[in-house]
Amino acid sequence: MLNTAIKAARRAAAVINRASFDIDRITVTEKQHNDFVTDIDQAAEQAIIETLLKAYPDHAILAEESGASKNLNDESEYCWIIDPIDGTTNFMHGYPQYCVSIALAQRGVVTQGLVYDPVRNDLFTATKGAGAYLNDKRIRVTRHDRLANALLSSGHGAGPRALDEYLKMYQIMAERCQGIRTAGSAALDLANVAAGRSDGYYEKGLKQWDIAAGALLVSEAGGIVGEFNGESDIMKGNIIAAGPKVFAQMVPLLSPFA
Repeated sequence: MLNTAIKAARRAAAVINRASFDIDRITVTEKQHNDFVTDIDQAAEQAIIETLLKAYPDHAILAEESGASKNLNDESEYCWIIDPIDGTTNFMHGYPQYCVSIALAQRGVVTQGLVYDPVRNDLFTATKGAGAYLNDKRIRVTRHDRLANALLSSGHGAGPRALDEYLKMYQIMAERCQGIRTAGSAALDLANVAAGRSDGYYEKGLKQWDIAAGALLVSEAGGIVGEFNGESDIMKGNIIAAGPKVFAQMVPLLSPFA
């Protein structure tokens, strides 16, 4: 199943990479304020879905642009969770920070996860219980035990309320860590925590397709992923991901925003 997801991600990446050479020709639609979809998102998503359903025609689909699978295989114990371009705004501007995210949930539990960065050709993969990998090399979260030594990443959703909360959280966290980076791709931020490139990540208001694959990567790389109050139910969309000791220090600072 993971190999099929890899094949689907590379098909989507081919669509994305071709379009990246001529950004001005991309058709952009605004779903809501500062939340965009392009014709390339839709084409990449279709390439993923076609590849997955060709191999597993009885599986269900939950995708960012097309939504649920419209009663197709809703009774299936398997559901693919897809974000064809996580970081669409970056992609639209030619800013090289976006990725393909694909996860497989079995009876509601994510068992396979993949984040593919087509710019760097970085393939992050994880299978539940079998570890996390970057280009077939085992990865681990950092071993930092103090938030004061940590480099964090974060982001914010659309709308003035989301920005206001983000700024309040930013001030609290920035005063207690070495720095915060906002790159615009939740799935890639999570993958970078799993790979030890950053020490922690937090954000509010995310969707399942933003976090399903990345969360599995972090947990399989030895990290902890949880809600702002520390609980494990991340599908509410508010998420903290970090190594165990840094995670424990982030929770009390962010729990008032839960």
